[in-house]
Amino acid sequence: MIYEQPLYRPPSEARSLILQVTVGCSHNACSFCSMYKRKYFRVKTLDEIKKDIAWAKERYGGTKRIFLADGDVLAMETDELLAVLEEVRQAFPDVRRVSAYAGPTNILGKSLEELTAIREAGISLAYFGIESGDSQVLEDVKKGVTPEEMTQAGKKIQQAGIGLSATVIIGLGGRERWREHAEATAEVASAIDPVYLSALTLMVEEGTSLAGKIEAGAFNLLTPGECLAELRLLIERLELTRCTFRSNHASNYFAVGGVLPLEKERMLEDIDRALTDSRLLKGEMFRGL
Repeated sequence: MIYEQPLYRPPSEARSLILQVTVGCSHNACSFCSMYKRKYFRVKTLDEIKKDIAWAKERYGGTKRIFLADGDVLAMETDELLAVLEEVRQAFPDVRRVSAYAGPTNILGKSLEELTAIREAGISLAYFGIESGDSQVLEDVKKGVTPEEMTQAGKKIQQAGIGLSATVIIGLGGRERWREHAEATAEVASAIDPVYLSALTLMVEEGTSLAGKIEAGAFNLLTPGECLAELRLLIERLELTRCTFRSNHASNYFAVGGVLPLEKERMLEDIDRALTDSRLLKGEMFRGL
């Protein structure tokens, strides 16, 4: 199998077979992200994908989980994606979960009927970057959607029966808008009501436009303690039906997790302990993406 590097996948897909069906990210404009900056977006041909599937079938025919890379396979034409999923189903009859990244713009570009067909063809979980619910922050980081569009996209894909694992980024509003960012993000995440929600903490990647803003003094990063205070406010404001929440990503200064709303008070107490004892916070050298 030939991967066009660099290749990324969510931490929870560490043991999944990665099948690269698109290259790069169809949006590729977010000011904080460098993941696909060295790639020009394209959809692999069905022949290319079939060859990769045949190669993988010989070696990993009994695989149970498959992650479709790169940045957003929903940028594919629906009939093309359905053809790929049929090839996957034929080659890996024991597969239990097929997942992929899904951006809000491409979700909104599909009809509910198309998304339902994609779910019926095999995709059962989508990784969805909310990042922020604050309109100013979303505009500043060039996410390409408004909070209302983000909410609509998150609801729409779940209406099609596809499970949603959403992420938000602590610190993305900087010191200037940390409170607005936390409160609005909680509002949007609550409206979407995903089954999984993860918090990452902003890490500045060299070469991004955000890094340039920081160098110019136009964006002020939060301290570790301020990041933790923002995380606390986010969790406090979340109103979810039943959601597994985690902040155990390597970028975070402090890991907290549980089922919301059932364990909210315990999670807030954990954060309060860390706010009064900085020894509980991860050192900068141990953070990563």
